Amino acid sequence: MPRRSIWKGSFVDAFLFRMKKNRESLLSMKIWSRRSSISPEFVDCSVLIYNGKTPVRCRINEGKVGHKFGEFASTRRRRPSRKKKGKGRKGTK
Repeated sequence: MPRRSIWKGSFVDAFLFRMKKNRESLLSMKIWSRRSSISPEFVDCSVLIYNGKTPVRCRINEGKVGHKFGEFASTRRRRPSRKKKGKGRKGTK
C-alpha cells in the first residue's frame, strides 16, 4: 500500500490536535477517527477507540506510535472453533 508523502506528515484529525493539549480529556473521550496516526503525545494514555459497535479501551505505549488507531480496535468478533461431532452423525458409517 502506498504511504503518505513525507512532506505532508502523518494524518491526524483536527479534534485530536485539540485533545493532545489537555491530557485529562483523553481518558474520557472516545476516538472515532480510526484513520488518524498515533503521535508521541498520546503515549501513556488510555483511550476509547470506536470499532463500529462499541468503544474499546486501548493503552497507548511507545510501540504503537506511528500506527493508526484502527489497528488496535478489532472490528471482527472472535468465535471459538467448532468441535467435530463424534459417532452417531447422519451419513457416517
